[in-house]
Amino acid sequence: MSQEGLLRPGIIQLRVLDMDEAITHYRDRIGLDLVSTEADGRVYLKAFDEFHRHSVVLREADSAGIDFFAFKADGQDAVDGFRKRVEDYGVAVDDVDAGEMPGTGKRIGFNIPSGHRIELYADMDLSDTAPETHNPYIYKEEPRGMRAQRLDHCLLYGPNLPEVEKFFTEVLDFHIPERVDLPDGTLAIWLTVSNKAHDIAFVNHPEPGKLHHVAFYLEDWNDIGHAADVMTRYDISRDIGPTRHGITRGQTIYFFDPSGNRNEVFCGGYTAYKDHPTRIWDGNHVGRGIFYYERQMNDAFLSVVT
Repeated sequence: MSQEGLLRPGIIQLRVLDMDEAITHYRDRIGLDLVSTEADGRVYLKAFDEFHRHSVVLREADSAGIDFFAFKADGQDAVDGFRKRVEDYGVAVDDVDAGEMPGTGKRIGFNIPSGHRIELYADMDLSDTAPETHNPYIYKEEPRGMRAQRLDHCLLYGPNLPEVEKFFTEVLDFHIPERVDLPDGTLAIWLTVSNKAHDIAFVNHPEPGKLHHVAFYLEDWNDIGHAADVMTRYDISRDIGPTRHGITRGQTIYFFDPSGNRNEVFCGGYTAYKDHPTRIWDGNHVGRGIFYYERQMNDAFLSVVT
């Protein structure tokens, strides 16, 4: 697939209530590598199969949730081009200097109609523990915990979903593989800038700026089962699963970090191409769309956000 402009999700910055507990959860249980702890208290992590320095940033705060979600572009010219498009659309853009995060070039940021902050960047150092590229082994060191391979996507809750959809498709060049449309409007959209089933998703919700979950990719269904074993062994609060989605077709477990942020480990999912029709779910069948085996909605799953 030829791809220009934005490439993939690159960074999520999460707010956590207790940093020591959060490090144990994300490093030892999910299996991310701890890259550094910086003077401002933020902690940087990456998954074992990611090439760049970090993808997850933890910031200790009084409330859990998400600070921003960032997408990596294929070069600074692309970031500059998106800046003009965002500004021409009437959305204010701010600059984040190179080095504000270690090993990371300059970034631009803006707030979208759902109340979330999105950032774009082009440059980040490669990791010292990046996957090998010459006669490579599958991994350098045996993966820990749930064996997360990469930051995969996030699901965000907020208002103004039609405006969010228009902004992502017309300004940032995302397309929509799947959606839920109800008689009174769109409930949810799944968007991708790659050929994954989704890189980011949104659910219509009255409160702005909320996080439903951040997802990490696992290799296969066997690893989903292994993750469930880890959750039981360490008494991690599990939300639902192991199960499967009808939407995206991904196989999944949802669970919570010690601060109450919902996590997902996810595998599978179909390949999405821009010329494919959008899959559309209605209110009579959305239960099967969300949980394919259970075929019904789960109120706590839909309503608990940070």
